[in-house]
Amino acid sequence: MSKKRTKQMDDLFARWRKDPRYVAEYEALEGEFTLAAAVIAARAHAGLTQEELAVRMGTTQSVIARLEGGKTKPSTTTLEKLASATGTRLRIGFEASNTRACGQ
Repeated sequence: MSKKRTKQMDDLFARWRKDPRYVAEYEALEGEFTLAAAVIAARAHAGLTQEELAVRMGTTQSVIARLEGGKTKPSTTTLEKLASATGTRLRIGFEASNTRACGQ
């Protein structure tokens, strides 16, 4: 991507981030973005292509692409297969949210 194009995209995102509706929607998708980034990082750390990872997991390249695109919510079993195939360890955690639960 050219520097001019990158600058245009940065400017566009900066304007969008000033819109509270955009910020709310973006934050609602944060978990999906985080998971997709973790999948990509695990594959890259292992030095694998999507096709190679798919073979190791017993699935197809298109499934890996969907995982990396954040378009699916993988099962724990799928994430365990991914960890095994990339030589990583699956770790799941919880953290406090900024909002209080209903009734509290």
